[in-house]
Amino acid sequence: MSKYVNSNNEVYEADMDLSVLRHTASHIMAQAIKRLYPNAKLAIGPSIENGFYYDIDVEPKLVESDIEKIEAEMKKIIKENLKVEAFKLSRAEALKLMEEKGEPYKVELINDLPEDEELSFFKQGEFVDLCTGPHMLYTKAVKVFKIMNITGAYWRGDEKNKMLQRVYATAFDSKEALDAYLQQLEEAKQRDHRKIGKELDLFMTHELVGAGLPLYLPNGATIRRILERYIQDKEIALGYKHVYTPSLANVALYKTSGHWDHYKDDMFPAMQMDNEEMVLRPMNCPHHMLVYRNKLRSYRDLPIRIGELANDFRYEASGSVCGLERVRQMCQNDAHLFVRPEQIKDEVGNVLKLIQEVYIKDFGFSPDSFKYRLSLRDKNNVEKYIDNDKMWETAESQLRQILKELNIEFYEAEGEAAFYGPKIDIQIKTALNHDVTIPTCQLDFALPERFELEYVDQNGEKQRPVVIHRAILGSSDRFISFLIEETKGNLPVWLSPSQVKVLTIADRHIEYADALAQKLERMGIRVEVDAREEKMGYKIREAQLSKVPYMIVVGDKEVEENKVNVRIRGVQEQESMDVEAFINKIANEAKSPC
Repeated sequence: MSKYVNSNNEVYEADMDLSVLRHTASHIMAQAIKRLYPNAKLAIGPSIENGFYYDIDVEPKLVESDIEKIEAEMKKIIKENLKVEAFKLSRAEALKLMEEKGEPYKVELINDLPEDEELSFFKQGEFVDLCTGPHMLYTKAVKVFKIMNITGAYWRGDEKNKMLQRVYATAFDSKEALDAYLQQLEEAKQRDHRKIGKELDLFMTHELVGAGLPLYLPNGATIRRILERYIQDKEIALGYKHVYTPSLANVALYKTSGHWDHYKDDMFPAMQMDNEEMVLRPMNCPHHMLVYRNKLRSYRDLPIRIGELANDFRYEASGSVCGLERVRQMCQNDAHLFVRPEQIKDEVGNVLKLIQEVYIKDFGFSPDSFKYRLSLRDKNNVEKYIDNDKMWETAESQLRQILKELNIEFYEAEGEAAFYGPKIDIQIKTALNHDVTIPTCQLDFALPERFELEYVDQNGEKQRPVVIHRAILGSSDRFISFLIEETKGNLPVWLSPSQVKVLTIADRHIEYADALAQKLERMGIRVEVDAREEKMGYKIREAQLSKVPYMIVVGDKEVEENKVNVRIRGVQEQESMDVEAFINKIANEAKSPC
């Protein structure tokens, strides 16, 4: 059991709470910074999921070499074993205290609070901070900590405000737990798709192009092309019809769909063009509504499955964009299924079946890594969602019933629905133990109403279809970033930009290597010949770093016997094979799973 103190200065015992431990550590870190840099101004210092931080304003700016000094001072404070005590002040008294201590950011926070509110403070030694607590009772409770890095952060997250410095750190209740966390971070660093993308020449960014707008290099373009052909072929086999629609549209389209009212802040600003106000599209559904409405539909035509690999544009803040994972232009693997009400269950079931086939059968993810989330609206947030209680109740109950009838375990999450309807989100547990949402299936009664979509039923009467929005790969960009991090860049043979590298020992082996490469290329294999005058060890190492699935070494023996010396990625042993046997082997493995 550990001892804590709350804002009423009451001491209590409870099991270890890492968030309280980390919050206490943030105060210790702030106290250490104030001791070392008395002119530092404190902003906020909360505990977060994996640690804590404190935002500070100090001149000269802190640099990485200051971390060691701050940690040393923190250890002194911990060794002093200062008792943590709480006290309360009126708003006026709190303002006076913070003004006397020269803490303008604390003053601003207090000024935003109601005048009659009593405020709590926590004190340890000479250090006092505005805080609601609770905290550990003594500073000595913080035994294991580490400052991770120093970054920039706008005061209150507003880029119009001053840029402060954010000191990130973490704390644990044991050294073993900290070591495990640091190992996890190192694993994340090695899996970072930005790092691997640079090493494998997959994509690049450039300030002249802009933040969140990656450029695919030939290797990355190969992965994306194969991936997009793969998913399109799967969809065609299931009766999808693909279309191409413009990336630009009149603002009126998004006013009709409701995106202008509910999604405008995430869209790029409108552009005045002649007599039209145009905008880059954030998603494809409004265009597909018009494709459906292009002609009269019969009940016999439904379901109609319209698919598209389309570029969409979203106005992400420059600080939030990240490699291929979070971009301003993305290629969505999007589709909209127009169905009769009685077809909803089968079509949603088919979408879920396709998701399982792609992720489990074709890409080999464990079924245990999947969780199904029924994402519902927040009834109290009337501005975020289309206002139609009956529609929401119908759609939510239908998805809930479908999941139950299909015997799929799921959990519910309020406030996670799309603005036009509820959805089934598939949460995938990644290799780094993160939950990510990529595939999704959404039910929509709203857009068919807004676009006045119709079909003629068997009695000759006009009816309203229901739309199922679904994305299997999400965006090509994000899926590639996810796949790179899951595989550490060791992509399956069928998806690898280069499937075979042929390495020559000497110039006299080049002719044999080129002939072998031509045979492989005729079988559709992506192959490279490395005939450089470099040492074989160097060439092998480079091939290994490129994560090519198969490496072929060609020397005198291979030429004489018409064989190849095969090295398989991740396998230590080498194997000598007949050329035809190897070609058959690689040709079979290189086939798309579709």
